[in-house]
Amino acid sequence: MLISPSIIKNERMIKMPYVNIKITKEEQRATTEQKQQLIEGATNLLKDVLGKNPKTTVVVIDEVETDNWGIAGESVTERRKRGE
Repeated sequence: MLISPSIIKNERMIKMPYVNIKITKEEQRATTEQKQQLIEGATNLLKDVLGKNPKTTVVVIDEVETDNWGIAGESVTERRKRGE
Protein backbone atom coordinates (compact mmCIF):
# COMPACT_ATOMS: atom_id res chain seq x y z
CA MET A 1 0.00 0.00 0.00
CA LEU A 2 1.41 3.39 -0.95
CA ILE A 3 0.89 6.27 1.42
CA SER A 4 1.29 9.83 0.27
CA PRO A 5 3.81 11.79 2.36
CA SER A 6 1.18 14.50 2.71
CA ILE A 7 -0.92 12.16 4.89
CA ILE A 8 1.89 11.38 7.32
CA LYS A 9 2.42 13.91 10.10
CA ASN A 10 4.90 13.50 12.95
CA GLU A 11 5.35 9.79 12.06
CA ARG A 12 1.67 8.97 12.56
CA MET A 13 -1.13 8.83 10.07
CA ILE A 14 -3.91 11.37 10.04
CA LYS A 15 -7.28 9.66 10.29
CA MET A 16 -8.99 9.73 6.94
CA PRO A 17 -12.46 8.57 5.93
CA TYR A 18 -12.49 5.61 3.57
CA VAL A 19 -15.52 4.75 1.44
CA ASN A 20 -15.68 1.57 -0.65
CA ILE A 21 -18.46 1.48 -3.26
CA LYS A 22 -19.07 -1.93 -4.81
CA ILE A 23 -21.14 -2.23 -7.97
CA THR A 24 -21.73 -5.13 -10.34
CA LYS A 25 -20.21 -5.01 -13.79
CA GLU A 26 -23.07 -4.64 -16.22
CA GLU A 27 -23.28 -4.76 -20.02
CA GLN A 28 -23.45 -0.98 -19.92
CA ARG A 29 -20.75 -0.25 -17.40
CA ALA A 30 -20.60 2.83 -15.24
CA THR A 31 -18.95 5.61 -17.21
CA THR A 32 -15.99 7.64 -16.03
CA GLU A 33 -18.38 10.56 -15.52
CA GLN A 34 -20.75 8.45 -13.40
CA LYS A 35 -17.87 7.19 -11.29
CA GLN A 36 -16.68 10.77 -10.78
CA GLN A 37 -20.20 11.69 -9.61
CA LEU A 38 -20.14 8.78 -7.13
CA ILE A 39 -16.75 9.90 -5.79
CA GLU A 40 -17.86 13.53 -5.46
CA GLY A 41 -21.20 12.52 -3.93
CA ALA A 42 -19.67 10.24 -1.29
CA THR A 43 -17.05 12.86 -0.43
CA ASN A 44 -19.67 15.59 -0.09
CA LEU A 45 -21.95 13.35 1.98
CA LEU A 46 -19.20 12.73 4.54
CA LYS A 47 -18.38 16.43 4.60
CA ASP A 48 -22.01 17.54 5.00
CA VAL A 49 -23.21 14.89 7.46
CA LEU A 50 -20.11 14.13 9.52
CA GLY A 51 -17.98 17.22 8.95
CA LYS A 52 -15.15 15.20 7.39
CA ASN A 53 -12.39 16.93 5.46
CA PRO A 54 -12.77 16.29 1.71
CA LYS A 55 -8.98 16.59 1.31
CA THR A 56 -8.44 13.41 3.32
CA THR A 57 -11.49 11.44 2.14
CA VAL A 58 -10.66 8.35 0.09
CA VAL A 59 -13.29 6.76 -2.18
CA VAL A 60 -12.67 3.45 -3.97
CA ILE A 61 -15.07 1.99 -6.53
CA ASP A 62 -14.88 -1.77 -7.09
CA GLU A 63 -16.67 -3.28 -10.07
CA VAL A 64 -17.52 -6.91 -9.31
CA GLU A 65 -18.35 -9.56 -11.91
CA THR A 66 -21.93 -10.81 -11.46
CA ASP A 67 -20.56 -14.37 -11.07
CA ASN A 68 -18.76 -13.12 -7.95
CA TRP A 69 -21.77 -11.40 -6.34
CA GLY A 70 -24.35 -13.54 -4.60
CA ILE A 71 -27.82 -12.84 -3.24
CA ALA A 72 -29.93 -15.38 -1.36
CA GLY A 73 -27.50 -18.20 -2.10
CA GLU A 74 -27.06 -17.69 -5.84
CA SER A 75 -25.04 -15.51 -8.16
CA VAL A 76 -26.42 -12.36 -9.69
CA THR A 77 -25.65 -13.94 -13.08
CA GLU A 78 -28.15 -16.73 -12.41
CA ARG A 79 -30.76 -14.32 -11.05
CA ARG A 80 -30.42 -12.12 -14.13
CA LYS A 81 -30.96 -15.12 -16.41
CA ARG A 82 -34.39 -15.50 -14.79
CA GLY A 83 -35.10 -11.80 -15.13
CA GLU A 84 -34.65 -10.93 -11.46
